[in-house]
Amino acid sequence: MKPLNKFTMTMDSRSANEGFARLVASGFLAQLDPTVEELCDLKTAVSEAVTNCIVHAYPDGVGNIYISAAVYDSGLFRIRIRDKGCGIEDVRQAMEPLYSSLGGERAGLGFAVMESFCDKISVRSTLGKGTSVTLDKHIKGKPLAD
Repeated sequence: MKPLNKFTMTMDSRSANEGFARLVASGFLAQLDPTVEELCDLKTAVSEAVTNCIVHAYPDGVGNIYISAAVYDSGLFRIRIRDKGCGIEDVRQAMEPLYSSLGGERAGLGFAVMESFCDKISVRSTLGKGTSVTLDKHIKGKPLAD
Protein backbone atom coordinates (compact mmCIF):
# COMPACT_ATOMS: atom_id res chain seq x y z
CA MET A 1 0.00 0.00 0.00
CA LYS A 2 1.60 3.23 -1.18
CA PRO A 3 1.04 6.41 0.88
CA LEU A 4 -0.58 9.48 -0.66
CA ASN A 5 1.54 11.72 1.52
CA LYS A 6 4.10 11.28 4.29
CA PHE A 7 6.53 13.09 6.57
CA THR A 8 9.41 12.31 8.89
CA MET A 9 10.98 14.37 11.65
CA THR A 10 13.42 14.05 14.51
CA MET A 11 13.26 15.95 17.78
CA ASP A 12 14.89 15.92 21.20
CA SER A 13 13.24 13.90 23.96
CA ARG A 14 12.32 17.00 25.94
CA SER A 15 8.98 17.64 27.63
CA ALA A 16 8.68 20.93 25.74
CA ASN A 17 8.49 18.97 22.47
CA GLU A 18 5.46 16.85 23.36
CA GLY A 19 3.05 19.65 22.39
CA PHE A 20 4.99 20.25 19.19
CA ALA A 21 4.62 16.57 18.21
CA ARG A 22 0.85 16.78 18.80
CA LEU A 23 0.65 19.93 16.68
CA VAL A 24 2.62 18.45 13.78
CA ALA A 25 0.61 15.20 13.82
CA SER A 26 -2.74 17.00 13.94
CA GLY A 27 -1.69 19.43 11.22
CA PHE A 28 -0.70 16.57 8.95
CA LEU A 29 -3.89 14.63 9.79
CA ALA A 30 -6.00 17.64 8.74
CA GLN A 31 -5.68 16.66 5.08
CA LEU A 32 -8.02 13.72 5.77
CA ASP A 33 -10.72 16.10 7.04
CA PRO A 34 -11.10 14.37 10.43
CA THR A 35 -13.90 15.02 12.87
CA VAL A 36 -13.03 16.91 16.04
CA GLU A 37 -13.28 13.61 17.94
CA GLU A 38 -10.91 11.82 15.54
CA LEU A 39 -8.45 14.71 15.77
CA CYS A 40 -8.54 14.75 19.57
CA ASP A 41 -8.16 10.96 19.74
CA LEU A 42 -5.05 11.02 17.59
CA LYS A 43 -3.51 13.98 19.40
CA THR A 44 -3.96 12.15 22.71
CA ALA A 45 -2.47 8.89 21.40
CA VAL A 46 0.53 10.72 19.92
CA SER A 47 0.99 12.61 23.17
CA GLU A 48 1.11 9.35 25.13
CA ALA A 49 3.61 7.74 22.74
CA VAL A 50 5.92 10.76 22.74
CA THR A 51 5.65 11.12 26.52
CA ASN A 52 6.70 7.47 26.89
CA CYS A 53 9.86 8.26 24.89
CA ILE A 54 10.56 11.33 27.01
CA VAL A 55 10.01 9.60 30.35
CA HIS A 56 11.32 6.09 29.72
CA ALA A 57 13.63 5.82 26.70
CA TYR A 58 16.55 7.96 27.84
CA PRO A 59 16.60 7.86 31.66
CA ASP A 60 20.07 9.39 31.88
CA GLY A 61 19.60 12.28 29.47
CA VAL A 62 18.17 13.52 26.22
CA GLY A 63 18.03 11.47 23.04
CA ASN A 64 16.21 11.56 19.73
CA ILE A 65 12.57 10.82 19.05
CA TYR A 66 11.83 9.87 15.44
CA ILE A 67 8.33 10.45 14.09
CA SER A 68 7.05 9.42 10.69
CA ALA A 69 3.49 9.48 9.44
CA ALA A 70 1.60 8.68 6.26
CA VAL A 71 -1.91 8.95 4.89
CA TYR A 72 -3.40 6.41 2.48
CA ASP A 73 -6.27 6.56 0.02
CA SER A 74 -8.29 4.23 2.25
CA GLY A 75 -8.40 6.98 4.90
CA LEU A 76 -5.75 5.26 7.01
CA PHE A 77 -3.51 7.53 9.06
CA ARG A 78 -0.41 5.73 10.35
CA ILE A 79 2.12 7.33 12.64
CA ARG A 80 5.24 5.74 14.06
CA ILE A 81 7.00 7.15 17.12
CA ARG A 82 10.32 5.54 17.89
CA ASP A 83 13.47 6.01 19.91
CA LYS A 84 16.90 4.44 20.21
CA GLY A 85 16.75 4.35 23.99
CA CYS A 86 16.90 1.62 26.60
CA GLY A 87 14.03 -0.49 25.22
CA ILE A 88 11.28 -2.33 27.06
CA GLU A 89 12.15 -5.58 28.82
CA ASP A 90 8.63 -7.08 28.62
CA VAL A 91 6.33 -5.35 26.11
CA ARG A 92 3.31 -7.46 27.08
CA GLN A 93 3.69 -6.45 30.74
CA ALA A 94 4.33 -2.80 29.83
CA MET A 95 1.05 -2.74 27.90
CA GLU A 96 -0.95 -3.93 30.91
CA PRO A 97 -3.10 -1.13 32.38
CA LEU A 98 -1.68 0.32 35.62
CA TYR A 99 1.80 -1.13 35.05
CA SER A 100 4.66 1.34 35.21
CA SER A 101 8.33 0.52 35.40
CA LEU A 102 8.82 3.79 37.29
CA GLY A 103 6.07 3.43 39.88
CA GLY A 104 5.35 6.48 42.02
CA GLU A 105 3.16 9.09 40.38
CA ARG A 106 2.97 7.33 36.99
CA ALA A 107 -0.47 5.86 36.27
CA GLY A 108 0.75 3.22 33.81
CA LEU A 109 -2.07 3.91 31.36
CA GLY A 110 -0.13 5.17 28.32
CA PHE A 111 -0.52 2.09 26.14
CA ALA A 112 -4.13 1.57 27.27
CA VAL A 113 -4.93 5.15 26.25
CA MET A 114 -3.25 4.65 22.86
CA GLU A 115 -5.21 1.44 22.30
CA SER A 116 -8.50 3.09 23.19
CA PHE A 117 -8.01 5.95 20.71
CA CYS A 118 -6.57 4.01 17.76
CA ASP A 119 -7.79 1.16 15.58
CA LYS A 120 -4.51 -0.69 15.93
CA ILE A 121 -1.31 -0.28 17.92
CA SER A 122 1.92 -2.17 17.38
CA VAL A 123 4.85 -2.05 19.79
CA ARG A 124 8.30 -3.42 19.01
CA SER A 125 11.21 -3.09 21.38
CA THR A 126 14.72 -4.39 21.86
CA LEU A 127 16.63 -3.86 25.09
CA GLY A 128 19.41 -1.37 24.59
CA LYS A 129 18.27 -0.49 21.06
CA GLY A 130 14.94 1.25 21.48
CA THR A 131 11.21 1.06 20.96
CA SER A 132 8.87 1.68 18.04
CA VAL A 133 5.16 2.38 18.50
CA THR A 134 2.95 2.39 15.41
CA LEU A 135 -0.55 3.85 15.68
CA ASP A 136 -3.20 3.26 12.99
CA LYS A 137 -6.43 5.22 12.78
CA HIS A 138 -8.98 5.10 9.95
CA ILE A 139 -10.43 8.53 9.30
CA LYS A 140 -13.91 8.74 7.85
CA GLY A 141 -13.18 12.01 6.02
CA LYS A 142 -11.62 12.24 2.62
CA PRO A 143 -8.03 12.75 1.47
CA LEU A 144 -7.16 16.11 -0.01
CA ALA A 145 -6.51 16.00 -3.74
CA ASP A 146 -3.28 17.38 -5.19
